[in-house]
Formats: sequence, C-alpha cells, structure tokens
Amino acid sequence: MSGSYKERGALNRLLQLTEDERRRGVIAASAGNHAQGVSYHATRLGIQSTIVMPERTPLIKVTRTRNYGANVVLWGNDLAQAIAHAQEIQTRHGMVFVHPFDDAAVIAGQGTVGLELLEQNPYLDVVVCPIGGGGLIGGMALVLKETNPRIRIYGVEPTVAAAMRAAFDAGGPVDVVTGRTLADGIAIRRVSELTYQLTRKYIDDVLTVDEENIANAILHLLEQEKTVAEGAGAAAVAALLAGKVPNIANKRVCCLLTGGNIDVNVLSLVIERGLVAQGRRMRMSVTIADRPGGLQAVTQILASTHANILEIHHDRLFSHAVLGDTIIHLVLETRGAEHGTDVVSALQNAGYSVQTK
Repeated sequence: MSGSYKERGALNRLLQLTEDERRRGVIAASAGNHAQGVSYHATRLGIQSTIVMPERTPLIKVTRTRNYGANVVLWGNDLAQAIAHAQEIQTRHGMVFVHPFDDAAVIAGQGTVGLELLEQNPYLDVVVCPIGGGGLIGGMALVLKETNPRIRIYGVEPTVAAAMRAAFDAGGPVDVVTGRTLADGIAIRRVSELTYQLTRKYIDDVLTVDEENIANAILHLLEQEKTVAEGAGAAAVAALLAGKVPNIANKRVCCLLTGGNIDVNVLSLVIERGLVAQGRRMRMSVTIADRPGGLQAVTQILASTHANILEIHHDRLFSHAVLGDTIIHLVLETRGAEHGTDVVSALQNAGYSVQTK
C-alpha cells in the first residue's frame, strides 16, 4: 500500500502499543518509506502520528505521508538529524518513538520478507538485498540463515553512504559522511548496534554500488521488467548488473526490490542519464563551413546513419572556429555506443572535425 516493504515493521510495532501509548500518539523519523508505513497504519488504527523528514526528502514521499494522515515536520539535512529532532519532540510531548530500524519489533516485521521468500522458493541459493539502517536485511537474514545456512546473503549500499560497510571494516557501528545519492532511502549515517550484530552474524558480505550503477538498474527495470523502482529499491539489481555479486553462475538468485517511491522528475533525469551511459544519447560538436547548405550536408550524413537529432545549436560568436566556419553542437539519439562510433566515423570520413562529449 505504501510502495515499500517498510510498512511491515511499522505495523508490527504499532500493533504492540498499549492503550495508553496509542492515546499518546506516535512519532517517527524517515526519509520517506518508513514514514509512509507508520502514517498509513497509524491512521488505519486510529493513532495520531507525527513524522519528521529530512528537508531534502523527495516531494512524492512528503505528499503521500501527509495524505496518509500524518503531521509532517521537515527538519535537518539527513536522517540522523531528523531522528534527533523527532526524539526531542517525543520527550516534550510524551509520544512513542517508532525507530525506522533500531527496534526489535520493527526488525521482526521486516523479517517476514524472509518467510515469504522461502514460501515462494525454498531452494534459493543467493539473496541480494539493499541495506540502509539494516532492519530489513537483519530480520530477513536471520529467518533465511536459521532455516537454511547454505543460502548466501549479500547487502548492497551506495558507495557515498556505506554505513554498514564501514561498520564491518571497523568492527562496529561508526559515523560516515554521506553524499548525495539516488538511493536516498538507504543513505544512513550510522547503523545501530542491534542491526550491525544481526548483519555481521548472518550475511556473507556488504557490496557497494555507484550512482551510475543505480541509474542503470532503474532504467533496466523500467525497460526490461516494466517495473518502477526508486534508487534504494534498485540497489540489489544494480549490484547484480554491475557484476559485483560473486559466484552466481547456475545459482537461484533473488534480488529484493524494496521500494518504488521515486519522484517523477528524478525518474526523468535517471532515464536520460541512463540512456547517456548506454550510449543511446550522445553529444558532439562539429565544425562546418558557415555558408548556405553547410548544415544540410551534416544532417544528410546523420540521416544516412539513422541517428536522430534531438537538439542542435549554432555557436558563431563564442567558439574558437576560424573566421568563415562555425561550430554546431548536437545531441543525438542512437541505438548504442557502437552506433555512435559509426556516426562519428561517417562525419570524419566526410572531412568534418568532430568532438564528442
């Protein structure tokens, strides 16, 4: 209902509240998906909810959280600051804090994902799962490994926000500096001791993926699987496509898609950048004679190679072309990198100076 697995843990925690705690209401901090899970189920159960979200949270997540009935407070640059502010509000007003991952009831709720995986395919060999705070992978890995210790489990984080990887390397939770990432839902500054211990015990390794890997995974899921995934939700697929999951030949591999709450503006940008990364969009500059018919000659060559012109711009005044020449800047749609190389070769063979960017 909320577009991610997070409502499992939120609901399990809310169902364990006493009548007095229900009357006092709940407060949570989240970059979006936990927020929606808490908000949706709190409203359904007749519990007042307040959600503190980082100021850079995608608009779609803020809007949906409000629409589910929560009082939304935007605060801080990241989840850690939002959590700190939520705990201050909790202290002042006596509300119950529902942590996004550092809570046994929340982890148990997320762990039901592991039960469903075993029901759907009890013969799984490898499971790949995004990691944020570690609640999902901790609960799920416990279920899977205690049932079948031979299942290999890999967690995936964005390179610019690899808190669990840092914890594994340091032997315990540590603060990390997080950067901007498409996977904002798993950009955590520090994992908890509880989730670290579960993850350290039950998973095989933590892998990292860069932003290009994530964008490519989102585009792949959209084109090939007809599935919309947010950056955090696509992290496991990103690791698989990038060849970072070891020893999977002839194995039964499951990649968890953990969320689909992506802002449409971000999705549009991801699609365009993904097409660039695949060589299906290319930008070039071509020097031509500044006289009638000069541009037509170039476009005829492009047409003969079946490249589609998306943008074209003349630069007469600010280029370094010699007097009598001009530079045209082109954005082309191609079938891929090999086709793009053929387009450049066709122009160069016709005597044009071409620069690609």
